[in-house]
Amino acid sequence: MLINNVGIRCKVINAPKLETSKPYIICPNHTSFLDIILTYIVVPDYFHFMGKAELKKVPFFNVFFDKMNILVDRGRIIASHRAFIREGSALDKEVSIAIFPEATIPACAPRLGRLKNGAFKLAIEKQVPIVPVVFLDNWRLLPDGAMRNTGGTPGVSRVYIHEPVQTKGMTDNDLDSLKKKVHDLIESTLVQYNCPAESDKMIAKLKKA
Repeated sequence: MLINNVGIRCKVINAPKLETSKPYIICPNHTSFLDIILTYIVVPDYFHFMGKAELKKVPFFNVFFDKMNILVDRGRIIASHRAFIREGSALDKEVSIAIFPEATIPACAPRLGRLKNGAFKLAIEKQVPIVPVVFLDNWRLLPDGAMRNTGGTPGVSRVYIHEPVQTKGMTDNDLDSLKKKVHDLIESTLVQYNCPAESDKMIAKLKKA
């Protein structure tokens, strides 16, 4: 597999058994391009990934995403709305959707950034569960975002998959509480496994190493 060929192994710390007969919205934290590849490895069931339109310019990802997934230009309201409709249509067909709830790699990575509303509005509208996924090591194995120039390293990518967060019976009034619950699950896991809180200090430390 591609991951093994570059010296990166995946270790799933926790993984609930998901029902293959029902759709989910999979919500991983985002710190690296590895997040996309590893989501496909750790979630065995078929799903569509929603990614930013810029992936069309990235080798390998351009073909992969254009043919199999949902690209969205977040700078265009109409394009974003169309992507939202496509996501809803996939869920109606019992196809799960993976969405980075932060939308992009935040400056505060590896800790969690501010979550956007999209994944949570969709989960409530379609009454489907959210599955929080936490990548604990991708930020140092293949850095991106603010940490792009700190290099990378072979190693083990640990992944913690939480139990699905149910949305049945929720309305738009529950949006903020749902978002906070998912945020707290991911953030508390990052804290538990000692992911650093201040990326600037970690960048300086890695550059001196």
